[in-house]
Amino acid sequence: MPTLDRQDQVFVLDLGDGENRFHPDWIAAVNAALDEVEKAEGPRALVTAATGKFYSNGLDLDWLFAHADRHLDYVVSVHGLFARLLSLPVVTVAALQGHTFAAGAMFSLAHDVRVMRADRGFWCLPEADINIPFTPGMSALIQARLAPRTAHEAMVTARRYGGQDALAAGIVDHAATEDAVRATAVELAGALAGKAGDTLRTIKSRMYAPVLGVLRDPENPLGD
Repeated sequence: MPTLDRQDQVFVLDLGDGENRFHPDWIAAVNAALDEVEKAEGPRALVTAATGKFYSNGLDLDWLFAHADRHLDYVVSVHGLFARLLSLPVVTVAALQGHTFAAGAMFSLAHDVRVMRADRGFWCLPEADINIPFTPGMSALIQARLAPRTAHEAMVTARRYGGQDALAAGIVDHAATEDAVRATAVELAGALAGKAGDTLRTIKSRMYAPVLGVLRDPENPLGD
């Protein structure tokens, strides 16, 4: 389960050491950590990271198939997490030390900055291969955070991007060696900790107002 630590002005949220799929309990734990980050005062920033082979493998499909009657509520909760992170009043940096797939990749896009391991691991939106269409909120998030050509390729072809390819495509901002991913993310976040506050929240909320509006719409999350 996710755990929150603090290194001086930087909160570090470790998403876990498994596949870090979006189980409802996992989502609740991440939201609880974000509560703590938001309630803190003074300069601060957030790094999300993980331990092991995966950063996040996305939606918990096993749980979802076993609880089909809660499908809509589940999607709303995932959208809500994306929206919250996208508009968080602190600078956020994702440290992608391992595979970052599907909703995990979208979660990374909701951060301000991304650092990815250069030599191993993939960033991928596999929805076209697994026959699960993007929701309107997911599409809006991806297209707002990636250049049109990259968004098209990532969404339509389900390409797996290694660290250097992801850097070249503008999916991530930095590529680093395995042992430097988290440290680089913490350093970048620390340098921007002074930006935290209501002004940053307003800037993000206005910058991504159309995306946030779609993600926060509980009436028709699937676009049916």
